[in-house]
Amino acid sequence: MSKIFRAFRAKDWILLIAALALLGLQIYCNLTLPEYMGAIVGTLQAGAMAGDLNLFWTEILKNGGFMLLLVAGIFICTIVVAYLSARVITNVMARVRRDVFKKVNEFSMTEINKFSIASLITRSTNDITQLQNVLILIINLGLTAPVTAIVAVFKIINLSGQMSIVTACSVVALLMLVLVMFVFVVPKFKKVQTLTDKINLVSRENLTGIKVVRANSAEDIQEGKFKAVNEKLSKTDIFINRVAGIMGPGISLIMQGTSLALVWLGAYLISGGSIGFETLTKFTQYSMQIIMAFMMVSMLMVMIPRGIVSGQRIKQVLNSKSSISDGENLQEETEIGTIEFKNVSFKYPDADDYVLKNISFKAHKGETVAFIGSTGSGKSTLINLVPRFYDCTEGEVLVDGKNVKDYKEADLHDKIGYVPQRGVLFSGTIEENIRYGNPNATDEQIERAIKISQSKFVYQKEEGLQSHIAQGGHNVSGGQKQRLSIARAIVREPEILIFDDSFSALDYKTDKALRKSLKTHVKNSTQLIVAQRIGTIRNADKIIVLNEGDMVGMGTHDELIDSCPVYKEIALSQLKKEEI
Repeated sequence: MSKIFRAFRAKDWILLIAALALLGLQIYCNLTLPEYMGAIVGTLQAGAMAGDLNLFWTEILKNGGFMLLLVAGIFICTIVVAYLSARVITNVMARVRRDVFKKVNEFSMTEINKFSIASLITRSTNDITQLQNVLILIINLGLTAPVTAIVAVFKIINLSGQMSIVTACSVVALLMLVLVMFVFVVPKFKKVQTLTDKINLVSRENLTGIKVVRANSAEDIQEGKFKAVNEKLSKTDIFINRVAGIMGPGISLIMQGTSLALVWLGAYLISGGSIGFETLTKFTQYSMQIIMAFMMVSMLMVMIPRGIVSGQRIKQVLNSKSSISDGENLQEETEIGTIEFKNVSFKYPDADDYVLKNISFKAHKGETVAFIGSTGSGKSTLINLVPRFYDCTEGEVLVDGKNVKDYKEADLHDKIGYVPQRGVLFSGTIEENIRYGNPNATDEQIERAIKISQSKFVYQKEEGLQSHIAQGGHNVSGGQKQRLSIARAIVREPEILIFDDSFSALDYKTDKALRKSLKTHVKNSTQLIVAQRIGTIRNADKIIVLNEGDMVGMGTHDELIDSCPVYKEIALSQLKKEEI
């Protein structure tokens, strides 16, 4: 929790100290009220005995006035403390939320997969909200309840030892009720948060794949998945609420029973001359304050474990170290625009088998190196090692003659323009999406990127570059998303361009025009291309053939046709013999 407390700033601590001071004043006012109430009752009793209340009216008004001032003080303190606590904790949790978001952005794919996207969303939203509510509750009740209870206990002991036994029995009964709640409910809080993760996972999966779900009439399957998780969460919540439902009636029964017992015992003691009406009034008031204080403590006992669970889940994110750390850029770059794999092998964390085995090749500046192979052969995994989405398990990946692990990530990424297999666009305008690759790009650079990527369709839109892109790019076609993603990479003018099967949604005509444009206009950039179509890569300077993680061939199209059976098989499945 230390990282969470570091989010508190000096100003926050000052406001919290002010809130605690006001809480102290509120406690004092609460504990003083019974004294004035008792004084009024004693005055009334004296007036009744004297047969003339008018003699004591001034004293009654004076004590009543003090009571009104105390009530006004309690009212003002309560409002100000609530305001200060809400302001401080909300601001602190906003910083924690920012820190979690920043930390997640630093994660490698290994950490993201370990937590899961659904869980990270829950931790960034639901868990932080839970912790925020608990901290506000602690500030408002955490000091008030225990101090009030302790001071009131000493007060009633001094007033009447016999009547204190009644209050003690009530407190024990209340503690037993809280203990039952604690034993049965608290362990369920962690389960609730875990099930919330699963609800988010199923919902996200369903919304992401909604087209596939509808196309396969699989709504019932998805509803079944959601129903299973939803019922588990509902049953857990119902159990918690049923047990918690005992608290209200239980506390009410204890409070009413205590009042009845005190009145009965007080009447007995008054008739015997042991105490007066003034003492009974004070005792009853203090006893109710004790029970109310323990009721507040019971609420804290229920809520704090929930906050602890959420705090631990947030802490796990903040304390997780990325498996990919920055280098120090100490080694000088000896080359420009080169990529070299030296005996690279890779397997995913916790996996037994290697996805890539002993891969070695070198791409020189301006060369186009293509990768082809069957599904699952490791093509995308291989190119993901260049920008360090993962680090290789064995061997070295060099960029400009320098191990990628020696770079600062930002410096490495500045050299690379990356286009994923699935075109990713963000909500905003077309221009904003292209500038995402280079916020300082000039209008000429943007126009050049549009021209090279064959994205001239943007000028056919009514608002041109200012046309709106929906979240995820759902209002443009797959081919348009890919071309805009390519434009975003080109506008960076990087040394290295990586295309992860980024031409798959393009028709042959656009594909051919785009490849020709790339060869003409970005010939100084080294290009790594993953593709499934022979036509996309046949003119590459070097083609690397992968098969189940092994590099089974390397060369030009013509060379591989003669020397690599795997490549020839792929070519024959796509082209006629005359075309080959």
